[in-house]
Amino acid sequence: MTLARGFHARAALARELAHARAARPAPRVVLANGCFDLLHVGHVRYLEAARAHGDLLVVALNTDASVRELKGPGRPLVPLAERAELLLALRCVDAVTSFAERTLEATLRELRPDVHAKGTDYTEASVPEAAIDRELGIAIAICGDAKSHASSELLARIARGPGA
Repeated sequence: MTLARGFHARAALARELAHARAARPAPRVVLANGCFDLLHVGHVRYLEAARAHGDLLVVALNTDASVRELKGPGRPLVPLAERAELLLALRCVDAVTSFAERTLEATLRELRPDVHAKGTDYTEASVPEAAIDRELGIAIAICGDAKSHASSELLARIARGPGA
């Protein structure tokens, strides 16, 4: 059984994943998360590396309100539906859901992935949900390009203009 590709409400996605896991062999589910407010090559490399850790890649996106809370009143630059559509255009992404909470704890508890992927700006010890991952038996995978590709940095370069 394969997962229906697309944007899913978290509860519906949890049901689909449970159904997919009933198949034998059960797919290995990887969960990646972030704002993905300004999609760039660092995001693509992170998601491709995350997908390599399993059979299905689910991306949990911060809602517009949570992006504003994390990044400031001028964000997000791209609304949730469009961020989801862009991510789903990537071959490596199988499904997208959203979360409004400050941390990914409720999403991890509900979706129960096999692997929780984080970017190279983290270490296993610095993942905010590391204790929940351990409690639930979820492996942590640090993935992506070691080079920094921060959206904030890209926005600052755009603001400075060409050649600045």
